[in-house]
Amino acid sequence: MKQRVMCFGDSNTYGYDPRSPLGERYSAEERWTGILNQSPRWEILNYGENGREIPDESDLRFYLSDLLCSCGALDGMVVMLGTNDLLHYGGRTAAEVADRMEAFLGALLRLDGLRLAGTRLLLVSPPAMAAGTWVTDRSVLEQSALLGDCYRRAAERLGVAFADAARWNVALSYDGVHFTPAGHRTFAGHMEAELARCLLERDLPSEVLVP
Repeated sequence: MKQRVMCFGDSNTYGYDPRSPLGERYSAEERWTGILNQSPRWEILNYGENGREIPDESDLRFYLSDLLCSCGALDGMVVMLGTNDLLHYGGRTAAEVADRMEAFLGALLRLDGLRLAGTRLLLVSPPAMAAGTWVTDRSVLEQSALLGDCYRRAAERLGVAFADAARWNVALSYDGVHFTPAGHRTFAGHMEAELARCLLERDLPSEVLVP
């Protein structure tokens, strides 16, 4: 039986194609959520959105609650956010972003009516940004590299699963933010392994889906 997994993220979950002048996305076969959907193990629900930052409490009450309930029963939920919180607010630290994430996930877990019974939550720290056309501030690069450790501590306090995608060597495009097609394949392979550990409670080779 396939495991139903909601993936809640930003443009790298949506599948934004940085080569497109009109903000288009990679094909379903190229983006990591679509690659995972080709596996007999998963039914992936892609809820990525360009520019998304970590939601606040009002988003939980008036948007995310209805969205999650409309999904029906879920086996897992993946949350990967934080890049835009650093990129769009100069001077914000990794620790401050992690505090926002911890508050969001804590509120999410307490949300009235949320169908989280039996749903496992996986927090993913996004790949660290690189110098590029979108990333020219050294402090943003430094804080992006620190985000994984801050998220790890937050996940431990909340008791949720955690994965640090900064360790996966995901190829980024010229802008320093968005995955290349090869990066999506690499990310999908590692995510397959993390979902197997989180939901199936067994190990799979991290590159199982990468040609």
